[in-house]
Amino acid sequence: MKIEIKNVTKVFDHQEVIKKCSLTLTEGHIYGFIGRNGSGKSVMLKMICGFYTPTTGEILLDGKNYNQDGKFPPSMGALIEKPNFIADLTGFENLKLLASIQKKINDSDINKVLDEVHLNEDRNKKYHKYSLGTKQKLGIAQAIMEDPEIIVLDEPFNGVENETAEQIRTLLLKLKKKGKLIIIASHIKEDIAILADEVYEFDAGMVTKMKK
Repeated sequence: MKIEIKNVTKVFDHQEVIKKCSLTLTEGHIYGFIGRNGSGKSVMLKMICGFYTPTTGEILLDGKNYNQDGKFPPSMGALIEKPNFIADLTGFENLKLLASIQKKINDSDINKVLDEVHLNEDRNKKYHKYSLGTKQKLGIAQAIMEDPEIIVLDEPFNGVENETAEQIRTLLLKLKKKGKLIIIASHIKEDIAILADEVYEFDAGMVTKMKK
């Protein structure tokens, strides 16, 4: 699996949020996007996921431009901004509801992914009783539960405790070893520096590869 970002520019209200960005991302690697809030990194993630269309340029997934179709690319899981789960359903019930859309996985698969994100003890707890860190882990669970080839996570460490952050890092390294292409965005460099094979900084619309 390969993502090719070719000379992409994104304009909102006559302002270039992304300026002529070109990147190539390949499977079996973790990529870090860093930058302050509003730097354009979340916009780039949304273009990769097909939620936004580039103003100019193109984004190809294994040679195909899904932005033209206006569809969420296949074999991609994403956690972007705050996930919309139903407050009165349990963690398990929320994932089961989402899984019913594509019908790729069963109850056993859902329980397995809850174990992977260390939510086995909270699977039957109502979502509105979850802590911020637990909510983040459920969001990651929905992103990876259908075993996608590409995993896109926006601020996965936001508001989580050190123990939870370490659990997330361990899981992502495990997924990398399975050959997944993983993109993580954060406004805190330290969150992803120890994970990412390559780190890109977003600033005033420009995207620059940073030295490790």
